[in-house]
Amino acid sequence: MLTDIEIAQQANMKKIGEIAKGLSIEECDIEYYGHYKAKLSEELFKKLKDKPNGKLILVTAINPTPAGEGKTTISVGLAEAMGRIGKNAVLALREPSLGPVFGIKGGAAGGGYAQVVPMEDINLHFTGDMHAITAANNLLCAMLDNHMQQGNDLRIDQRRIMLKRVLDMNDRALRNIVIGLGGKVDGVPRADSFQITVASEVMAILCLSADLADMKERLGRILVAYDLDGNPVYAKDLGANGAMTALLKDALKPNLVQTLENTPAFIHGGPFANIAHGCNSIRATRLALKLGDYCITEAGFGSDLGAEKFFDIKCRYGRLKPDCVVLVATVRALKYNGGVAKADLTEENLDALSKGIVNLQVHIENMQKYGVPVVVAINRFATDTDAELAFVQEFCEKLGADFSLAEVFAKGGEGGKDLAEQVCRTIETKKSDFHVLYDTKLSIPEKIEKIAKEIYRADGVNITAQAAKAISQIEALGHSELPVCIAKTQYSLSDDPSLLGKPENFKITVRDVTLSAGAGFIVVLTGNIMTMPGLPKAPAALRIDCDNDGNITGLF
Repeated sequence: MLTDIEIAQQANMKKIGEIAKGLSIEECDIEYYGHYKAKLSEELFKKLKDKPNGKLILVTAINPTPAGEGKTTISVGLAEAMGRIGKNAVLALREPSLGPVFGIKGGAAGGGYAQVVPMEDINLHFTGDMHAITAANNLLCAMLDNHMQQGNDLRIDQRRIMLKRVLDMNDRALRNIVIGLGGKVDGVPRADSFQITVASEVMAILCLSADLADMKERLGRILVAYDLDGNPVYAKDLGANGAMTALLKDALKPNLVQTLENTPAFIHGGPFANIAHGCNSIRATRLALKLGDYCITEAGFGSDLGAEKFFDIKCRYGRLKPDCVVLVATVRALKYNGGVAKADLTEENLDALSKGIVNLQVHIENMQKYGVPVVVAINRFATDTDAELAFVQEFCEKLGADFSLAEVFAKGGEGGKDLAEQVCRTIETKKSDFHVLYDTKLSIPEKIEKIAKEIYRADGVNITAQAAKAISQIEALGHSELPVCIAKTQYSLSDDPSLLGKPENFKITVRDVTLSAGAGFIVVLTGNIMTMPGLPKAPAALRIDCDNDGNITGLF
């Protein structure tokens, strides 16, 4: 059996100019990054301005488990399958982060015969977007520290620095550090810390910006510190947003690649959904909507994180109206939620399935709260029995969700034709009445509680004294009417990763709240979630290698 990377390396890729030509993109609008990658010009957006949008399909999932769900694989396979049934579909996904690639997940470009390619490039340095975001963020940090070193005209309080440095790698040793040691010329000594690049506000800004001017203005609104009188200091006060924009001007342009079956795909932006808003860029999604009759996109982790933020943050700012939600699950994952050990998931167990399927039920009901029709896609495994599949189908249909089996991992687009046909039927027969979950005029605690009760099914929210103080500061700055972006474990509907299925009798604990004024949301930190992950005991990097001819192996 071939590995994902072996399948990808045997792909019959078309030159990226051919893929662009198939979308009626002119040569003058293509900026080549080798034979199989390209960025698209700003002029293309202007040319497509008056073209009507296609249908918007969001792919999301139940809470992730060690059994695997395959959300990105389904996204890619569905796009390929649309082509198989004669539909013009364009894929819009996030860029992988080097952190998970070398950490626990390995590659992050789909799987089996439903992948985006060139797989190695996409998973590694790609077109340099991640590096540009890292550089822009750290330039701002350097200018902040330099300002304090060179006289501190803004009277910045070094005890109230809000900005963190970033690195696109899992490195727990950088969570808490001290900088400026060594002497007077080496800077002002102070405590500092790193986040992973995908958790940074700069990443969120790139993904939520409408254009270059909007990005520059948003970068200027980044809250970097407070002065000695308690007044806010923003990036524009340091004069940093112009240079940051110069570093990010090319990164703002969406990246065009293709699937194994030559379906066009935009891979652009990569915020994590457990610690950021978890969606690819608004610009890439808008471009896909203009160029395809169907735009297929995804949001990270389960729908309690990625889809909620897609609807309440991305759609709100991007004025997007999704037509259908594809909710991915596996029989294996549902049995795992029902208490079955990973080693025993291949055995039929209807009792465990009936216990674990409540997790799927919550996700279906949550998506319906947004007024969008739902198709449940079961990512089929060979060990799934007919009785188990029939049970899941009947359960979904009782809840008003359409249902389809998908075998795209093994069969590519051919294995997703039934799903593609079902999605098209759902869009044609069930009109979307999309609406956001909450009004941003609610207070910050009310918005948090709304999500906690409606989406997580919590009994309420515990706000610590530190979080309450932070909320008061944000309100004093006049930013209380922003949407909230809740950082929470992906493994549970609650803030406790050990509580599977449908947890009951719990409250969400908010330990801190921070302002991302440039991105346009308020970050709410719950439980023990960290913005700089660490590597596992046996990281994926141990399996990755490169031979003397430059061939990469072990990348999933």
